[in-house]
Formats: sequence, structure tokens, C-alpha cells
Amino acid sequence: MITVMLVDDQAVVRAGFRVILEQAGDIEVVAEASNGSSAVEQARRLHPDVICMDVRMPGGDGLTVTRQIVADADGAPPAVLVVTTFDLDEYVFGALESGASGFILKDCEPEDLIDAVRRLANGYGLVDQAVTHRVISEFARRRPAPSSDAAAAHQLTAREREIVGLLAQGLSNVEIAGELFIETSTVKSHLGRAMAKIGVRDRLQTVVWAYQNGLVPR
Repeated sequence: MITVMLVDDQAVVRAGFRVILEQAGDIEVVAEASNGSSAVEQARRLHPDVICMDVRMPGGDGLTVTRQIVADADGAPPAVLVVTTFDLDEYVFGALESGASGFILKDCEPEDLIDAVRRLANGYGLVDQAVTHRVISEFARRRPAPSSDAAAAHQLTAREREIVGLLAQGLSNVEIAGELFIETSTVKSHLGRAMAKIGVRDRLQTVVWAYQNGLVPR
């Protein structure tokens, strides 16, 4: 069962999300928070798999709260799905910078929200389809990789660099396997080792890292 916490200052939004997610059958909403301080406290206490996070709310904006939750986590932090009515680039940049694993708009279809939660719970980050790789590329341009990333990049094998680069270009594991004439399980193993070396926890952050470190043509 995937455990989820809903963070939004509007009770009607939280109620709607709860109904949508719990109808999926494999998702349980274990907590709700209407402000930032409550979200931080409950995340620390309950360790949900996924947090659906609003951007604008009292008691700390969602991006600041996300950053605190990720920093405070004892072990692997929850995957944070930023859910907002705003599709402005700056919100996407802020979500990526704060450590969120995904970004989706509130006017998405119910099945898209369910799919997003499932993807994040399984270690797959996502950005709403309305937000393209152009946004990630621009984010990487505005916020260059820290110098420590250069050392991590040198730890990758040639195959790991190749796979991370193809992932950042939008290819799935199956497509990467076909491109390189290897098994999908081999792609997954190489990708897992690469993520451990560069210190990221999901595919979205891996893509951001790849753009920041020049593994994708600009």
C-alpha cells in the first residue's frame, strides 16, 4: 500500500484528492496538513511514501516546506509531488531546486494524479506534460552544478554516463535497452549504480543532474 500525505490549505482540495487517490485501491491517505509547520511535523512522524504538496499556503510556502522535509528526513525522504494551479517556469525551477520529485498541475485528470503518485512511490520522478525538457535545461543553465558534482561525474563508467544521458533525453528503460542492445534489467542496474554515485534518489533528479553536468546537448 502506498501511503500519502496531502498538504493544501483548502479543505475541499484535500477532500477531493483523498477521494480520488483512495479509490485507486493501492493508495492510502494517512495524513492531511493545511500549513507548513503541520506538514513538517507529520512528515517526520509518519514517513509517508509520497507527499502531495501545494505551493501557496500559510505557515511556509510549499517549496520551503519541501526543502525542510527533504533535509530533515531520517533516511530516504518522502517523494514530494508539487501540485499547483501555476505552470510558471519559476514554480518548476523552485520545485526542482527544493528537492521535489515531481510537478503536476491541479487541473490534471484524476487518473493522472493517481499515476503520478504511483510513479513517485516507485522511484520515478515526473514533470507535467505541459512542462518540457526545455524547462529542465533552463533550470540547469540558471543553477550550475556544485563543484562536488564534478568528482561524482568522474566516478561513472562510460556505460553509466551513456545510460544517464539517454534517460535525460526522454528515453524509457525499455527504449534505452533497445538503443544499446542490452537487457532492460541491465539498464536498471546501471542506472541504480549511477544514481547512488551521484547522490540522487529518483529519475527526475537524475535528469536534472545530467543537464547540469553536460551529459545532454544544450
